[in-house]
Amino acid sequence: MQTQHFIGTRGGQDLAFTFKDAVLNPNAAFGGLYTAKKLPKFDEDVIKEFSQLTYEELTQEIFHRLGLNVHKELLEEALSLYEDFDNSTTPAPLYSVHPYLNIQKLYCGPTRAFKDMALQPFGVLFGGFLRESKKETDYLILVATSGDTGPATLQSFANKPQIKVVCIYPEGGTSEVQRLQMTTINAENIKVFGIKGDFDEAQTLLKDLLKDPRFNAILKSKNIALSAANSVNFGRIAFQIIYHVYASLQIFKINHQKIHIIVPSGNFGNALGAFYAKLMGFPIERIWIASNANNVLTEFIKTGVYDISEKSLQKTYSPAMDILKSSNIERILFTLFDAQRTRELMESLEQNGKYSLTKEELAWVQTYFSATSCDDNYCLNIMKTYAQKGYILDPHTACGFKAFEEIKVKFPNTPCVLCSTAEWTKFAPTLAKALDLGDLSDKDALEQISKAYKINIPKQIFTLFNQQEVHKEVFSKEVLGEKILEWL
Repeated sequence: MQTQHFIGTRGGQDLAFTFKDAVLNPNAAFGGLYTAKKLPKFDEDVIKEFSQLTYEELTQEIFHRLGLNVHKELLEEALSLYEDFDNSTTPAPLYSVHPYLNIQKLYCGPTRAFKDMALQPFGVLFGGFLRESKKETDYLILVATSGDTGPATLQSFANKPQIKVVCIYPEGGTSEVQRLQMTTINAENIKVFGIKGDFDEAQTLLKDLLKDPRFNAILKSKNIALSAANSVNFGRIAFQIIYHVYASLQIFKINHQKIHIIVPSGNFGNALGAFYAKLMGFPIERIWIASNANNVLTEFIKTGVYDISEKSLQKTYSPAMDILKSSNIERILFTLFDAQRTRELMESLEQNGKYSLTKEELAWVQTYFSATSCDDNYCLNIMKTYAQKGYILDPHTACGFKAFEEIKVKFPNTPCVLCSTAEWTKFAPTLAKALDLGDLSDKDALEQISKAYKINIPKQIFTLFNQQEVHKEVFSKEVLGEKILEWL
């Protein structure tokens, strides 16, 4: 397989970048994102061969076919971290809750959210690429989080040599467990800042810092390079492709049917992985985007209009999806259209808060995606209904059931996989509310639900409440760049 070239979604690039280049330096020209220039397409014979592979073997084979040029030993080291997940045979097991619906448990890692699926191996990969570069340069990795990316990144990179990490989270915009997962981590190379604002503002701040000439010049004078751990980094996306492939193959080898994948979506990185898997020929019929009250993605996929010009972010019971600017839509636009059109649309979003697809462009998007949304009451009802059936859900996964209800009507007898993106333990007060237990603190909710439903709480969650918080600073976004430099 030839080496994969990575190109910017908004053009303006003359040099061919490798996967390693894109991972270490994810800031593409004109504020764009790096993406693979060409994806392989697999026929049914190859797909049948892939269906017999273990999760680790599948990852190795797809990375090889993608031309990512990751040394076998480094990839093996990265994937070995999956051995510490709940299931020793796969980090992403399927659980049947209906004859045509499987839940894919993507929260079986150390921070109990799907971000571990990519960020556990990503930390090893990044460190390995840094060693291979044989540069004396240190790296500053920035990460903005709506609640799950932050803990997973910090856990992955804590105490890694030559790497410092700054995590930015919106004050009041995460669950208490998510916040404690960040503020209690004690490692010299880690710094966590709250900002007065929402996730969109945190993400915009991260992107602005990545391309800020003064900020980068000061870092360079300190012999520090800049990177990011959000899904703007394709290293994250590469690992997120795999579990969608795995799910589709598990169903395919039983009944030879294509699946519908349901993704509770915020920043669209998870859905992007499914999109790439479908493009490569894996048995995926359609990708369903499930949104909460911040339903800009649903509106976009249904109408072709992405308009946040008069929207304000609503806080919901599914906070990791409380996002209006979904970064990875840009990679979809680039893949379906071209760099010039993508740049035109993204500049319109930045300048006017909106853009519109043509009728033909919308039809092209809708060949791959459908979308729906629900409110908090629907979410609570689903959580209660399934708890009574013996299956405990988090609020984000609950949103996905709205899509399944629509699929049952439009595409009856079609197998579906719903991505369960977080464990209930990260949102226990919301589950307690759904179960009519009252308004409880995180700790009380965890204890009461665990006792009532006879389910264990992972040690890494419950011990958070006894740990000292070491990161307490909260600042306005305007001064955060200076605070980062002060810390360095």
